[in-house]
Amino acid sequence: MNAAFDIKSLVQEIDYGTPASEAEQQVTLTVDGNSVTVPAGTSIMRASMEAGVEIPKLCATDMLDSFGSCRVCLVEIDGRGGTPASCTTPVGEGMVVHTQSDRLDAIRRGVMELYVSDHPAAWGEKAGTGGSEFDKVARTVGLTENRYGVDGRNHVKQENGVAPGHGSLTIDYIARDESNPYFTYDPAQCIVCSRCVRACEEVQGTFALTIEGRGFESRVSAGMHEAFVDSECVSCGACVQACPTDALREKSVLAKGLPERSAVTTCAYCGVGCSFKAEVKGDEVIRMMPYKEGKANHGHSCVKGRFAYGYATHKDRILKPMIRERVSDPWREVSWEEALTHTANEFRRIQYQYGRTSIGGITSSRCTNEETYLVQKLVRQGFRNNNVDTCARVCHSPTGYGLGQTFGTSAGTQDFDSIEQTDVILLIGANPTDAHPVFASRMKKRMRQGAKLIVLDPRRTDIVRSAHVEAQFHLPLKPGTNVAMLTALAHVIVTEGLFDEAFIRERCDWDEFQD
Repeated sequence: MNAAFDIKSLVQEIDYGTPASEAEQQVTLTVDGNSVTVPAGTSIMRASMEAGVEIPKLCATDMLDSFGSCRVCLVEIDGRGGTPASCTTPVGEGMVVHTQSDRLDAIRRGVMELYVSDHPAAWGEKAGTGGSEFDKVARTVGLTENRYGVDGRNHVKQENGVAPGHGSLTIDYIARDESNPYFTYDPAQCIVCSRCVRACEEVQGTFALTIEGRGFESRVSAGMHEAFVDSECVSCGACVQACPTDALREKSVLAKGLPERSAVTTCAYCGVGCSFKAEVKGDEVIRMMPYKEGKANHGHSCVKGRFAYGYATHKDRILKPMIRERVSDPWREVSWEEALTHTANEFRRIQYQYGRTSIGGITSSRCTNEETYLVQKLVRQGFRNNNVDTCARVCHSPTGYGLGQTFGTSAGTQDFDSIEQTDVILLIGANPTDAHPVFASRMKKRMRQGAKLIVLDPRRTDIVRSAHVEAQFHLPLKPGTNVAMLTALAHVIVTEGLFDEAFIRERCDWDEFQD
């Protein structure tokens, strides 16, 4: 991808460590002398971050529920004994928290020293990218020594100056898994924080990963001790994004280095409109990272948006404008100025010859709202007619008509976040797991929380029954009987009095409803 647009640095996002609390009650506490007010139920870690105090962490991230396994985020609380984990300890009114002390510094360095003793970083060499969260935390806690040696059971021994990964094998060593085309799994760098496993469960809902074994034999496993490519992994990238080490890392990053700058953009593969950070090095895209502020995806992605950007640098990609006067003529490369001038002249010629309404514009449902707006602006003010359309009208005209008759507008009346408050979902003729997988992940998460799903579809799609989710009802109606089915449902609702009259009177035409 040509990154000629002006982006000078990486887009940085704050990781608050744990998800936000939705409680209405507010709690005020003090963190390192800073007063902060947060919703009840907020973790000390998140409250500290909101107060501008970052607590070191490895197993915590704000896209996953708190876990409390790494023991790096310990704090001290006035009036309480011990050093509780800040990620799993909720705030309390008037609580006084200390995130820095000689005692905490010693504990954190000791914990990190134990991690490093069984990690490639112990070799004093650059492990993976050298820019992982693990590397950052080791520097943050001031780790300067390793008193436990470098004979970690899970790693390769260094012999005769040979770098880790190429020496003799220890009993617990497992070779890197290079089977996935997009990322590498290196068990030697895994600290068993379970972030990848939890991301696969909580965010994606595929449940393709697990932790096998106990103690030093514990490690991440795909499926039943399978290679990633042979497991149920769908390559959404949630595990790679969650990993605090380089155990799971994009192959593009390992091959070309960490990106230098980024820009926020919108994925155009489907109509969900996921937000991404296009991270580049030089003029080449290194990786696409889901953007947490994206209203549609909130930091999640599917395989296409996350990894299928190879078209940007494909050898067949056209990088310069080309024109031809006739269909029979060969294409020839020209400057942008000549291309735009030629196009404008042809538009004028066609309108002069056939009339002002002889040309128009059509946009794709994959375009952003801003792009669609610009097309209609060009048609109405440039072409001076109303011949503008979108493919969404063709494939969604029944939907638009129904929404217009029911709600007064042909547009959707809910955002994707409303799925989190949904108790019953009626899915008609849609296959979100294949067509809109990011939204399907949110739907499945809500189903695991207790929401019921009713599927009206001749097909038995994955959402009817898959790992840890199952539709309450699947009605495999015959193709073409959708209207009859919905009319039957409406008939039962009316004849059995299953409607809320006050709700209908307030929002709909009561006389039409009675008819």
